[in-house]
Amino acid sequence: MLKIHFSGEDILRTRLAPAADPIWELVLSLHVLQGRNRDPLTANWRRTVSQALRQDVASEQLRLLFALNPPRGYFPDFLTPYDSVDGFEAGLDALRRTPTELLHRDLTVLAAENQLPSSAAALARGEVEVLHHLTESMEQYRSLAINPYWSRIQAAVAADRARRARALLDGGVEGLLTSLRPAMRWEGGVLEVRHYPHNREMHLDGRGLLLVPSFFCASTPVALLDPALPPVLVYPVDRLGGLAPADRIAATPSDAPRDSLAALLGRTRAAVLQATDEGSTTGEVARQLNISPAAASQHATVLRNAGLLVSHRERNSVLHTLTPLGRAMLDA
Repeated sequence: MLKIHFSGEDILRTRLAPAADPIWELVLSLHVLQGRNRDPLTANWRRTVSQALRQDVASEQLRLLFALNPPRGYFPDFLTPYDSVDGFEAGLDALRRTPTELLHRDLTVLAAENQLPSSAAALARGEVEVLHHLTESMEQYRSLAINPYWSRIQAAVAADRARRARALLDGGVEGLLTSLRPAMRWEGGVLEVRHYPHNREMHLDGRGLLLVPSFFCASTPVALLDPALPPVLVYPVDRLGGLAPADRIAATPSDAPRDSLAALLGRTRAAVLQATDEGSTTGEVARQLNISPAAASQHATVLRNAGLLVSHRERNSVLHTLTPLGRAMLDA
C-alpha cells in the first residue's frame, strides 16, 4: 500500500492536470501493449498497433524505448518529466536535458531486474546522441500508437476531469480526494493507494500533489520513485468503451444496434446532450431544460445506451458526461 501524507499546505497546493498528459499516456501505453492482460477495451488498439509496428521498417529503432518500459514493475522516473503537463514537446525538451547522474541512477535500478540492450549503457553514461535517439523513438511510436486515438483519449480524460471538478466544487480538495475511491481512500490527512505493489510512505512536505488522470493507466495508480521529484500520482479513468480501430469513428460501449441511435432523434434529447457538455447531474439537466427529473433521467438513459453519455453516481446524484462519440456528435 502507498500512503501519501498531506499537510494543510499540501491540500492547498494539490491540483488536477489540465488535460491528458501525452508523455504519461505514451509510456503507460507501452506497458499495456507488452502486458499479458487482454483487456477488451484496448484489444482493438493492441492488435492495430502491433500490426503497424511489425510492418514499420524502422521498428527496430524502438527497441530501447520498449526495454525501458517493461510491462510490470519499475520504469525510469526520467521518462515522465513534470514538464509534460505543458504538452508533448515540453516533455521531450525536459527529457533531453536529463542530468547524467539521474540517467545513471534510474537505469541502474531498472537493470537490477531487467536485461537491457547495450544502448542503455550508453544512455546511462549520458551520451547525447542516444538520448536524442530515445526521444525520436518516442515521436515515432506516438505517431503509430497514440496520435490516431488521441481525441478519444482526451475525451475519456475530460470526462473524468468533469467528474473531479464536480467533487472539488462540492467538497473542496478533500472532496476531490474522497472521490478517488475505491482504488484510493482519503482519511485523516492520508491518501491510501490500495493494491500498490510495495509498502511505501510518501510525504509531500508542502509541495502538494499533481493528480494526473490517465487512459492507459492500469487499475493501480502510479507514483514516481524519487521523493525529491515534484509529487505526481497518475490514476486510471473510465475508458468509455475503449479504443476503436483507427479507421472507425467510435464504437459504442456495448455495440448497441443502430435503432438505439435512431431513438435519439428529437429536440429534447439533443438539448440533454448539449446540457451535459461540461458535465451535469440529472437534477441540473432537468432545471436547465424545465423538464421533470424523471424525464431527464429517461432521456439520459437512452443517450447512455446509445454510447453518447457515461454516468457516475456520486452520493445522491448522478453526473452525466459525454463519451467520445457524444462529443463527436455534438461538435458535428
